[in-house]
Amino acid sequence: MHTRLDALDTLFCRYKVLVFRNQSLSTEELLRFGARWGTLIRHPMHAGLEAFPEIIELSNRGKAKDVNQHWHSDMTYNAAPPKLTMLYALEVPEVGGDTAFANQALAFESLSEGMRGVLSGLQAVHSAAGLARIYGEDPNKAPRAEHPVIRTHDQTGERALFVCRAFTERFVGWTREESGPLLEYLWQHSVRPEFQGRQQWQRGDLVMWDNRSLLHFAVHDHADEPRVIHRLQVEGETPH
Repeated sequence: MHTRLDALDTLFCRYKVLVFRNQSLSTEELLRFGARWGTLIRHPMHAGLEAFPEIIELSNRGKAKDVNQHWHSDMTYNAAPPKLTMLYALEVPEVGGDTAFANQALAFESLSEGMRGVLSGLQAVHSAAGLARIYGEDPNKAPRAEHPVIRTHDQTGERALFVCRAFTERFVGWTREESGPLLEYLWQHSVRPEFQGRQQWQRGDLVMWDNRSLLHFAVHDHADEPRVIHRLQVEGETPH
């Protein structure tokens, strides 16, 4: 007999983003719901809440200090990146502050057969060195990992592009100079408007998305208006 979580998981794998409106969750309830999807993981550089270290509080510190203004898949520099991310909105601006998503399964499907053939055998190096510099840590000690450029979803078998401007440095066995032109093409292709959707936040929204299939971008167009969101992530499988 299928449980409600099974039904949600089926919808999650199909649509890749689920939005639960008008929630009133305590921090403990948010943690319990997140833990039902798997093992919660901590960010390697961003400290969580003192009593709840798995939860990061994201607040508006101004556009100049916002480190999320780029397309990325969360923590791809880990050997096993998160399978999903959850955001719970406690306070949102009156206008703006959207989160944009780009479907990487669609991005893969729209590539030519020749390009798919080129990419199918490639691995890429993902690194948190740039993030370490932002947080004032040693970039040489930042986590890094190698992943296939075309990732196969561990639940559905769906194939998707798995590179992002934020963390992908180069292809394995290639120099940065050699990798640059092809990566630039993939970065631009992966976020074409027809692959995108947006979450227009309301207070009490709980949003979860599939980190295996989507890129996302935090749009900072709300000046100094308050925006407070709690984030947690669930551990995934090693990409293949």
